[in-house]
Amino acid sequence: MKTWHEIRGFPLAIRLLLVNQLGVNTGFYLLVPYLATHLGQDLGMSAAVVGIVLGVRNLSQQGLFLIGGSAADRLGARGVIITGCALRTAGFALFALGDGLAVLLAASALSGLAGALFNPAVRAYLAEEAGERKAEAFALFNVFATTGALIGPLLGSALLLVGFRASALTAAAIFALLTVAQALVLPARPAAPGRGGVLADWREVLANRAFLAFSLAMVGMFTMENQLYLLLPDGARRATGWDGVAGLVFLAGTLANLGLQLRITRALKDRGSRGGRGGRGSRGAWVAAGLALMGLSFLPPMAAAGAEGNVLGLLPVLGGALLLHLGVMVAQPFVMEMIPGFGRRPGLTGTYFGIFYAVSGIAAALGNALVGWAMDAGGRDGTQWLPWACCAALGLASASGVAWLHRLRALPVATV
Repeated sequence: MKTWHEIRGFPLAIRLLLVNQLGVNTGFYLLVPYLATHLGQDLGMSAAVVGIVLGVRNLSQQGLFLIGGSAADRLGARGVIITGCALRTAGFALFALGDGLAVLLAASALSGLAGALFNPAVRAYLAEEAGERKAEAFALFNVFATTGALIGPLLGSALLLVGFRASALTAAAIFALLTVAQALVLPARPAAPGRGGVLADWREVLANRAFLAFSLAMVGMFTMENQLYLLLPDGARRATGWDGVAGLVFLAGTLANLGLQLRITRALKDRGSRGGRGGRGSRGAWVAAGLALMGLSFLPPMAAAGAEGNVLGLLPVLGGALLLHLGVMVAQPFVMEMIPGFGRRPGLTGTYFGIFYAVSGIAAALGNALVGWAMDAGGRDGTQWLPWACCAALGLASASGVAWLHRLRALPVATV
């Protein structure tokens, strides 16, 4: 009840953005996890061609986050959000309507460009609308996003019984509805007048050494969070021999997120506020603690690695998944709250989010490649603990980096 009361306390625009993120993740995850299977098995494409199609989507999204962030600053976040959702509607519809390589590449490019546009724009809009309640707004944003990430694969599995085309059309319909809702409900906000050109904005942000150091230190969070879809499900399947067990990993984390996210964020924020300076100085400490907890979450599964076919071996994996979700719940809202605070002048919130997600996206891709290599090497050499150890080390390294920046007072002590 407290969660719903908190939601009602925000203006209509923020409530729509929360529902928007639920729909975005539902539509995305009901289609994308099954795309490679469709391309390879249904359309008979080679693994190399499948990799190219998927790579185009990743490259167009990760490589254009900066464009999306700058567009939000210069043109207004509302229009960029609407454009991004409309483009994803078109991209997912193309996946349903076309089987040729050229059409599929166009669909991947449009889908990636859409994410590059609305991801930083939504966060910039949310940060501006939430005012002093940024942490609570981003905590709720995380709840809705996690719920969508659970609903999406479940809905996608059901729709695949009809066919991939039904999944793609359903995903496109979800984004079409979101586009209409945003056009009708989101109020327009005038963009802040810029000084100089877009390149000047980029130079200003890239010259902010504290922000760049923070972005690099946060690499571990995104790499570890991605293991909810790679390493942890694989560990659960190995422990039980049941492919469907991965759903329990998602379900346990989602239920924990729904019940605890807002309570954790409010408790930590209130505790920091009692510590003086509005609690702003404690934000870096909470982020470091959350990252450390995320790193430590990989130790229980690492201790049980190699115990295949033992149902009891699922318990350390589930425990690790819950600890990982808990670390995300501690750190993520304060990370999102702090990013606008790095700006030295108003009107660059979107650019800061764009660069942050570009850096983290590229780094997370490299981190996933490292984890994948460690999984393969562990399978060959009998060192199944190796990928878990890599994730734990990465998490503790990221936590140390943020803690170091916190001690240097390099992190923002106020949000804007």
